[in-house]
Amino acid sequence: MQDVKGFSAYADRRVWPIGLLGFSSGLPLLLTGGTLGAWLTESGLSLKSIAGMAAVGILYSFKFLWSPMVDHTPLPVLSHRLGQRRAWLLASQLGVVAALAALAMVDPANQLSAVVAAAVAVAFFSATQDIVIAAFRVERAGAEAQGAAAAIEIFGYRIGMLAAGAGALYVAEFASWRSAYLAMAGLGMLGAVTTLMCAEPVRAASESPAPNTFAGHLRAAVALPFLDFLRRPHWWAILLFATTFKLGDALAATMTNPFLLKIGFLKSEIASTTKVFGLLATLAGAAAGGALLQRVGVLRGLWIGGLLQLLSLVVFAFQAHIGHNVPALAATIGFEYAASAIGTAAFAAYLSSLCTVRYTATQYALLTSMAAVGRATLATRSGAIAEATGWFGFFLVCAAAAVPALLLLAWINRRDRGPRMRLPVVAEAVG
Repeated sequence: MQDVKGFSAYADRRVWPIGLLGFSSGLPLLLTGGTLGAWLTESGLSLKSIAGMAAVGILYSFKFLWSPMVDHTPLPVLSHRLGQRRAWLLASQLGVVAALAALAMVDPANQLSAVVAAAVAVAFFSATQDIVIAAFRVERAGAEAQGAAAAIEIFGYRIGMLAAGAGALYVAEFASWRSAYLAMAGLGMLGAVTTLMCAEPVRAASESPAPNTFAGHLRAAVALPFLDFLRRPHWWAILLFATTFKLGDALAATMTNPFLLKIGFLKSEIASTTKVFGLLATLAGAAAGGALLQRVGVLRGLWIGGLLQLLSLVVFAFQAHIGHNVPALAATIGFEYAASAIGTAAFAAYLSSLCTVRYTATQYALLTSMAAVGRATLATRSGAIAEATGWFGFFLVCAAAAVPALLLLAWINRRDRGPRMRLPVVAEAVG
């Protein structure tokens, strides 16, 4: 009966559109990360230059700075017609599409500054979209369906990454990189269509009116969400954990495609392996992740996901030792995708459980901004680390970078409400 209970949350119709929005959220990340790295590799850029592009991700780290505006400021015309959440969703999704189309039109070998500018635009609109999707999920699904909603979103997110990874590599192999990025821009419209078809979340539609004065607005939109979060016990440990949980993955992500290309894999081999085994592993990992959270609670789910993520990096080290071997790559990719799906579902559910309902967008943006710090800072050094240690040593360094989060989790686990902190948990307002 526990197994049935764990999976029954997926029957809730409120969670399924969140999967499509997850696809829209996952699509841009690799297009300014690993896939862009493959394009730059083929254009003749050095590993250090490719790793430097990871700095584009700094925008994800600072999205909490404009999340209060997303939470409270209406967009002309759109907010009146669509509501606050859907207006910002649509605007950010159209921005991603336009920026991807612009990126498709530049030549990295001769227009690197234009590539950087377009990638920054993609990252900005993508980060804004992530702010809204997080609030949309928490408000639409309600407390009792957060585990399933997080898992469905991660499933869609990983499918979006598959499209931006394997899909883009396929198109680039048989057509061109320009065609690949234009195709990805077209896929980005799926999110806009989903936004238009969904209803505005009830909580977002029924929020209290904004203050009349600028000072009052600033206090309600910016100060109160952060002060509310800082009243939590061991808030500093939570922020540090949010920063480190994906650190190993972030360090490895930028170099994964350059690594596979350097050891002799063709783009079509990478794409085919990722498409088949990555998809199957994502399906299994997302479904198992949501059910796991329902059965064992968030903190235990984080332990399992964190350990699996660490092991997936060790598996990549063995891939570096084995070299060009397609069956081994299939096992490596399958394990990595399943581990990431489970870990990310647990992580998203945990962060959601920490948010006060009235400050959802701002607080969730703060937490996920911390998670992006590693991707935007340490990842810029990944090329230099790979050159200094070799690929085998590089992935062992990535695995070691995943250890601090597990130590922090042990500390938090002893001081929180126990190892079986359950879903649903959506924090009520403090004070």
